This record gives sequence, structure tokens and C-alpha cells, in this order.
Amino acid sequence: MKLFEITTEKLCIDEVVGRLADPAIGAVIAFVGVVRGHTDGRQVRYLEYEAYPEMAEEALRQIGDEICTRWKTVRGVAIVHRVGRLQVGETSVVIAVSAAHRPEVFDAVHYAIDRLKKAVPIWKKEYY
Repeated sequence: MKLFEITTEKLCIDEVVGRLADPAIGAVIAFVGVVRGHTDGRQVRYLEYEAYPEMAEEALRQIGDEICTRWKTVRGVAIVHRVGRLQVGETSVVIAVSAAHRPEVFDAVHYAIDRLKKAVPIWKKEYY
């Protein structure tokens, strides 16, 4: 199962993880990114994320393909990023990876968030 989405809706971690349900898996690891209240000593009021959804979703799909190529035992990848105005503490991104066993999914999730930050056209503006 693969899920790659840009949305304006609040993110539900259980829903994203649940999309990877498969009797062949024994592990799902999820990374949940939330809006931080401080950056470089400044208090953040809120963030605004923008993206070109079709282009961003294609980049997320590419990251999923890279993960499945690199970690052959991965069964599912889900990457969902929220755009719009987000308050401090709200979830901005959920990345979940599933596999039969746990070692592969830790590395794959770490890879996914690093690649997302570098390669996906999502722009963040912080308001202080």
C-alpha cells in the first residue's frame, strides 16, 4: 500500500497508519511532525504551508519508490503533509512505513523525512 497526499484537512495519525494494514506486516513506524512553538529563540504564533499539490504529491511518490527500491522488505509507505495555516502543536506531516520486521522501517522513515525536507516543493512561512 502506498499513500501520498497533500491536504488542507487536519491529519489523523491513526488513519494514515491504518492505511498500511496488511497481514504480512509486523511493524509500522510513524514519524509525526508538529508545529514547534519556538525557532531560533523566537516565539512562533503559527505557520503557513504552501505547495503545488500535484507536483508535491509526485515528489512524495518518488520518495516512496526510492524507499521500496532501497529497502526490499518494505510493504507500505504513507506520506501525508498538511498545507494552510497551522497552529503551534498541530500535526504538519505524518510519514508511516510498514514491513514484516522492524529494522528496515526505522531507517526508511528517517530517509523519508530527510528527503521530504530537501526534495518536495512545500514552502513554510513562520509568523512570530
